[in-house]
Amino acid sequence: MGKEVVLFKSEEKRSTAEVAQFLRQLADRVEKQEVILRQGTDELTLTLPGMVTLEVKAEEETSRSGKKKHSLEVELEWKPGSEKQAGSLELG
Repeated sequence: MGKEVVLFKSEEKRSTAEVAQFLRQLADRVEKQEVILRQGTDELTLTLPGMVTLEVKAEEETSRSGKKKHSLEVELEWKPGSEKQAGSLELG
């Protein structure tokens, strides 16, 4: 496995309405194939190819004390210069 370098990271609590608005804006930018991430003075521009791999994962994690935590992860992956065929995941 290769070395992973984190180029940008952000984690903050937001209302579900705020998250939905952020995801709508992100979707518009993904469609235009350019995403600019900004936080404070940090900025990262990502140029996406026409085809990316979409990974969606839902998890449940139980701590040692028995408390449960759920997560929904949406990840886009691509290799610069390569095009991959799209999957068939749909939202219900």
